[in-house]
Amino acid sequence: MSAESSTKPYLIRALHEWCTDNGYTPHIVVTVDANTVVPKAHIHEGQITLNIGTLATNRLILGNDYIEFQARFSGVTEHIYVPVAAVSAIYARETGAGMGFEVHESSAYPGSESQAEPSTEKPSGKPGSDGPEPPDDDPKRPRLTIVK
Repeated sequence: MSAESSTKPYLIRALHEWCTDNGYTPHIVVTVDANTVVPKAHIHEGQITLNIGTLATNRLILGNDYIEFQARFSGVTEHIYVPVAAVSAIYARETGAGMGFEVHESSAYPGSESQAEPSTEKPSGKPGSDGPEPPDDDPKRPRLTIVK
């Protein structure tokens, strides 16, 4: 008998669809490890928050093992590869409604041998944004609270 599959990728897809259907912008929080392909300049304290809305991504794949898409960072198109195991949360930017997850060890990117190094350009905001995000101390910005 094979092991039961994780509910995490299904919940990520469901919350992405819920955000989209309600006009919200879905964001994921990713714990960056050696198997995560994102622009290094946008990583803060070992994590990166990515806008995975339909207007911010191209060729978005919300797979069972990985999330993959193209997005623009500082005007440069980047290929993003995030193992689902590294996703710690998905939430609606506008309301903060979402869900937190445990982070597990992730597997390597399928084509990592030929993968170019991520861009190291200076950050100017999240993918698909019109400029820098408000500072973290902004009281109007929604917060995601993980309840255990």
